[in-house]
Amino acid sequence: MADPDKRLDQMLTKLRENDLRITPQRLAVLKILAKSQGHPTVERIYDQVRIDFPTTSLATVYKCILMMKNLGEVLEIGFADGSNRYDGNRPHPHPHLICNCCKRIIDPDLASLSAMTLELSKETGYRIESHRLDFFGVCPECQSKEK
Repeated sequence: MADPDKRLDQMLTKLRENDLRITPQRLAVLKILAKSQGHPTVERIYDQVRIDFPTTSLATVYKCILMMKNLGEVLEIGFADGSNRYDGNRPHPHPHLICNCCKRIIDPDLASLSAMTLELSKETGYRIESHRLDFFGVCPECQSKEK
């Protein structure tokens, strides 16, 4: 996990570089994204922002996340059911472990992923621009509930 304070600074720098305003609501969304470990949904972020900014609309949160995604500062993880989760802490492509039961997502560190990407590129001639690698299973907590 990246340092949340550094991630927040990086996101704020990107806004400034693009002459975009840093409103209190945007700052609240960015703080949540910078420290998030659970890849929250827009609705979860919205619920957290409304604690301090009760008049904030869901549309405002969506717009902020879309803007940061377009700036390359948020990674969107889409699922077959049409739902999306967001990662502002590690916005570059990386693998995910997803629990089929509780839907928790964690980010494993796979040192071999860089080597695999390079090998795939060499073998196929493709210029790899992005990737998505998801592993699905049952987390230890859900496994303990099965017994």
